[in-house]
This record gives sequence, C-alpha cells and structure tokens, in this order.
Amino acid sequence: QVQLVESGGDLVQPGGSLRLSCAGSGFYLDYYAIGWFRQAPGKEREGVACISGRDGSIAIENAVKGRFTISRDNTKNTVYLQMDSLSPEDTGVYYCATRGRGNSCPHGVWIYEYENWGQGTQVTVSS
Repeated sequence: QVQLVESGGDLVQPGGSLRLSCAGSGFYLDYYAIGWFRQAPGKEREGVACISGRDGSIAIENAVKGRFTISRDNTKNTVYLQMDSLSPEDTGVYYCATRGRGNSCPHGVWIYEYENWGQGTQVTVSS
C-alpha cells in the first residue's frame, strides 16, 4: 500500500526557514514524481513544487521560486521541501502526493494529476 507521511511543520517567524519531509512507505519513492502542495485557511489547495524520481528534474511554482527548494534522498525514500525567507503568506497545511501521470515534472504542479495524498503538516509563519 502506497503511503506518504509529511513531517517538519512548525511555527516559525517571518524570514525564517523550515525543511519539510515526505517519507514513503510500501513502495519505492523514486518510481514516482512527487509533488508538494499547500492549503491556506479558506483557500484552495495549490501546487508548490515537483521532483521527478527518474532524473531528478524539478518544477517550482512562481509563488515560491527562489525561496523553496525540492530535493530527494532515495536511500531514505524521502523527498524534502526546503523553505527559506518564509512569510505569513506561506502559512498553511503542506501535503505531498505521487504524480499519477508519469515519473516527470513537465509543467506546473497541477493538483488533478496527483494521488496518494499524505495527511499534511502544519506550517505557521507568524511573529
């Protein structure tokens, strides 16, 4: 059974950093492209970043480009989201999921292409 578990969410001050983890169990994470998403209170879930399990290619959405970095460690079966220069607008629940349309990130992080969602981890950016 494919399962993803997110962790690393916390309360952080504006300008701070966090690293989120997305750990896979029941399957090899590098068989899939993995996407990170977030959902702010009262808003729709939106894509943040994607990383291919095949060649490590990535896609980063404009809202976080230059501040967030996605990476993976296949030996740990884990994908990471490094978040720097955080602002209150980054507050929300962060989720990871597998891409159901190929092991690649050919365009933006489109939510309808993803499945096997984790339970999410809360990120709060506040002073």
